[in-house]
Amino acid sequence: MTKELKQEFTLRITQANKTQLITILYEMILLYLDEAKAALKAEDISAYKSALRKIRECMNELTESLHFEYELAGNLLQLYLYVNSELVQAGIHKSVDNLNHVETVIKGLHAAYRQLETQDTSGPVMGNTQTVYAGLTYGKNTLTENIADPDGNRGFCI
Repeated sequence: MTKELKQEFTLRITQANKTQLITILYEMILLYLDEAKAALKAEDISAYKSALRKIRECMNELTESLHFEYELAGNLLQLYLYVNSELVQAGIHKSVDNLNHVETVIKGLHAAYRQLETQDTSGPVMGNTQTVYAGLTYGKNTLTENIADPDGNRGFCI
């Protein structure tokens, strides 16, 4: 993942509600899947293993965030366990087919959560974050981001 993408994901995470956080994790998994496929094609095994590790970390976060008081959580858990099983097989056999199975599941879940985002009107999960304003400046086609932090204190409030 490039530095710019990391910054973009970080910014989105600071402004996201609960549903958007799940969507962002799915997008990160899809990005890491692309990296894994590219590494496998280039026969870069260390990059391949690194991408698989990052996917598993995202999957662990998704699994840990399940609320089992809802029936849907059990169904999602089964899908997540299947994805983890496919990731293990992909690591062992270095198979694109297993990665494609993972991609199919994650793309379906991502599409479903994108639709849920329109119905979730809750506010951002994170509070006390900086506000970032981005726009074109007077320079030639340059994008400048300004951070507004009127309080100057983003730490713990007592």
